[in-house]
Amino acid sequence: MSVLLSFGHGFSARALTPLLTGWTIYGTTRTTQKALTLQETGVTPVIWPGSDVSDALEQATHILVSAGPSDTGDPVLAELRDAIAARATSLQWVGYLSTTGVYGDHQGGWVDEDTPLSPATKRGQLRVTAETDWQSIPDLPLHIFRLAGIYGPGRGPFSKVRNGTARRIIKKGQVFSRIHVEDIAQVLKASIDRPNPGAIYNLCDDDPAPPEDVIAYAAKLLDMPIPPAIDYETADMTPMARSFYAESKKVRNDRIKSELGVTLKYPDYKSGLNALLAAEKSA
Repeated sequence: MSVLLSFGHGFSARALTPLLTGWTIYGTTRTTQKALTLQETGVTPVIWPGSDVSDALEQATHILVSAGPSDTGDPVLAELRDAIAARATSLQWVGYLSTTGVYGDHQGGWVDEDTPLSPATKRGQLRVTAETDWQSIPDLPLHIFRLAGIYGPGRGPFSKVRNGTARRIIKKGQVFSRIHVEDIAQVLKASIDRPNPGAIYNLCDDDPAPPEDVIAYAAKLLDMPIPPAIDYETADMTPMARSFYAESKKVRNDRIKSELGVTLKYPDYKSGLNALLAAEKSA
């Protein structure tokens, strides 16, 4: 029997759930309300931190880690490193969801999985440390997935365009890569089906694009005015929002295609946004 223990069973992990037919899935969450929501999807919820996960860990054949690190390190390893290390040779697959932010700023240039890690933000630095910590566990069948900007149902530009809060921040040469959550799910499933311990995969689509182009296209689909352009240098932005513009790069995704045989459902943001809007209209 296949059993997944999913730490931080959020947006990406929930998209994977329906692809694991016949599996037992334990998903950790922090609140009772979210636990009830997970239960409705067939996931056995575990409120963690705060509850004992040893039984779920003992049963697990697969582990997925979506929980992000903090200044004190990776939260899963902080509490469960020894227990996970003790089960390393019994596990079939461990997936760690990281970020393409580990590559840092490349001034719009291309990066791939072999590009040296040089994060430009604290978030990226914490991810590099977390990746290294997971890699240091002997015999762990670890797979690292570096995710670009995630979008999908309920998480995209449409609501901001509709309520008038969308902004087209213009910074010359700025490009981002992104990935639809359904494509994240199919890559994870493909890796589970073809485990390759030690592998690292970039998860992104084929079309890195300036963020202002995505906002403009969303407005066009909604038949609404395109938000005015705002210069990055003078834009009123939170430090968090501004930090996203500290890095500009195009991310290659060849490895998920060549090694895992993945064909992206949404190879560019236009196909992804069209599908999201069509789903909204049919709901």
